[in-house]
Amino acid sequence: MAVRPYAYGRADKLRTVREELGQMKPEFFSVTFGAGGSTQQGTFDTVVEIQAAGYGAAPHLSCVGSTRERVRSLLQDYIDKGVKRIVALRGDIPSGMRDSGDFRHANELVSFIRAETGDHFIIDVAAYPEFHPQAKNAQADLANFKRKVEAGANSAITQYFYSPDAYYRFVDDCERMGLDLPIVPGIMPITNYSQLARFSDMCGAEIPRWIRKRLEGYGDDHAAIRAFGEEVVTELCADLLRQGAPGLHFYTMNQSAPTLALWRNLQGLV
Repeated sequence: MAVRPYAYGRADKLRTVREELGQMKPEFFSVTFGAGGSTQQGTFDTVVEIQAAGYGAAPHLSCVGSTRERVRSLLQDYIDKGVKRIVALRGDIPSGMRDSGDFRHANELVSFIRAETGDHFIIDVAAYPEFHPQAKNAQADLANFKRKVEAGANSAITQYFYSPDAYYRFVDDCERMGLDLPIVPGIMPITNYSQLARFSDMCGAEIPRWIRKRLEGYGDDHAAIRAFGEEVVTELCADLLRQGAPGLHFYTMNQSAPTLALWRNLQGLV
């Protein structure tokens, strides 16, 4: 099973989480400290440290508000440090930003990386089985995803979801468009309902009504929320893997215990 934990946050906590998740033998850790500016330095330093510890690492490279020269310099820094994988994203446009920089869309970033570095990097891009919240419609979002793939992406990591049918239909749509690449499901453990609801409403990830109602019914019983969430997400992961998903990408939110619990539950199920 290809497991791809995602980790971000404070450096000391991240080191502990990294070592705990390391027992899963992940293909790589993907890392982000945010988009643009000095936060890219935090991502760079963490990726270098993860690689030095013997793990694969992939920085999230957001292009919004950046310049070609800045991205070119950062790519060379990653090449110099032996980084072989990048997650290429547009990134969120900060409120009040008037100049989006030299890149407007992620496909432009992917094209630039390929033009500058050839096949040095494995490039992952984002996919949205329930469609990007800013997309005009489903067809427009699929067309945008196709542009990223045709620009040179090797594989995709999805936004998290709790409806497997959304993922299966998205994969089918991609196959009909002639796109042949691994599309790895993004998995978000359920540990805190109010936090998850806020985040999901913001990013457009749907929490099915039956899951929302169950979580609402537990109120402040955090142990019950965690137990129910673990059961639901374990079943989701098992179904995805049985149906041929190429791996799982866990959004760990800098916490190891929920992801490790899911990983242990899956042993023997798939």
